[in-house]
Amino acid sequence: MRLLKVATGVGVSLALLAALLWKVDLGALGAELASTHWGWALASALFAVVGVWTRARRWHYLFPPGSNPPALFRASMIGYMANNVLPLRAGEIVRVYVVARHWSEGFWMPFATLVVERVLDGLAIVMILGSLLLVIEVPPPLRWTAGVFLGLDLAAVVVLAAAAAAPGACRTVIVRLTRRSQWLTARSTAIFEMFVRGLVGVRTARHAGPIFAWSFLVWLTAALAAWTALFAARLHLPLVAAWTVLAFVGLGISLPSAPGYIGVFHTAAVLALTLFGVSHSLAFGYAILYHACGFIPITLFGWILLLREHMSLGEATRRPVGAPSAG
Repeated sequence: MRLLKVATGVGVSLALLAALLWKVDLGALGAELASTHWGWALASALFAVVGVWTRARRWHYLFPPGSNPPALFRASMIGYMANNVLPLRAGEIVRVYVVARHWSEGFWMPFATLVVERVLDGLAIVMILGSLLLVIEVPPPLRWTAGVFLGLDLAAVVVLAAAAAAPGACRTVIVRLTRRSQWLTARSTAIFEMFVRGLVGVRTARHAGPIFAWSFLVWLTAALAAWTALFAARLHLPLVAAWTVLAFVGLGISLPSAPGYIGVFHTAAVLALTLFGVSHSLAFGYAILYHACGFIPITLFGWILLLREHMSLGEATRRPVGAPSAG
């Protein structure tokens, strides 16, 4: 099953890249990349790294008050690097593993906060796309896609809210569903208790302000990374174009893909820029540049931190602390 998922992701990436290359003018693409403004490219790369730092700062407030989880920035950088080089978004498990190996609370609490983070990100992407509907013409298929994502995120919010507000009722449901196996009941309830503890941070009143503020900075730095990449590609478009790229890429990378979101990232960025009248070749050149501005510095910085951590990616994906195999 794992091999099938990997093959599906690689197949999707290759198909999308082939479709992009089929339409591209290689001469125009080469000229676009050759004319790169490297100062702006460096600025985009810096915003990409700062974006990981802002995510680590927000992650801190998703934990229970006073828990002070260690190594959040290091874990985030290593995790995003792992997403660039490993299939199946294994970097999410790596992120949690790095924190868990330094912390007595184990795996499931940081994992719960990661689930909350993903729900917050999904809601943010839908809100950005919804705002864009007011200022640009978004194709109907993407409107439907945004609606589907909104429904999924709302369902996730309901589940998380139920676990946070009525843990007793949720515990009863788990016991009933697993009553045929005493071991499974004990294991499931233990995991659920730790998961509920991981929801304390997001429902703590004094964490609401910092979570909102850092979420705003997370997406602002991401938009600035996309915008400065536009200047690096010598495409002088308004900031709304960067937000459009950000929303489209956020939706696109939810599809199965090869490591680093190859193909799906580029297709989403090209679709976004075509709404602003950018030619296919120029948009593809921008997508390559924008992807590289995030991929290269995060991968290099992540590897350096991984070496300082004295661990391997294989160790993190095979033996998560207190959790089942990442496979």
